[in-house]
Amino acid sequence: MRALLQRVTRAEVRVDGAVVGSIGRGLLVLVGVGPADDEATADALARRVVELRVHEDAAGRANLALADVGGAVLAVSQFTLYADTRRGRRPGFTDAAAPAHAEALYGRFCAALERLDVPTARGKFGAPMEVELVNDGPFTIWLDTADR
Repeated sequence: MRALLQRVTRAEVRVDGAVVGSIGRGLLVLVGVGPADDEATADALARRVVELRVHEDAAGRANLALADVGGAVLAVSQFTLYADTRRGRRPGFTDAAAPAHAEALYGRFCAALERLDVPTARGKFGAPMEVELVNDGPFTIWLDTADR
């Protein structure tokens, strides 16, 4: 699985002009699923997101995790994290998981966050979405479970 984390002061996602998920302080997490990923991968990624110390402490250092700041996660499915741009000018997406597999693991990732007591808002899988955020820092982190 791949995840692009952006530390935010607020974020929201809209579908057809209606807000379907929003958070205040926390992380916007764009989530992509590969065909070889499984439930254990989703659970491990959720744990990693929750435990990352990317929020500032009183000294201004990135030293605090989500729970330390009362943060939340807005998770948005993003198959384009598996884009292949090596040939031509049009990206290919054959490295992304099939939709049914991806939707199941995206749901598992979100449920794992909730089991870890992190308030979690979601986008709508497979829908065209508008994502709005205020990036805090800016602070952006790339995670790829294949890099473990």
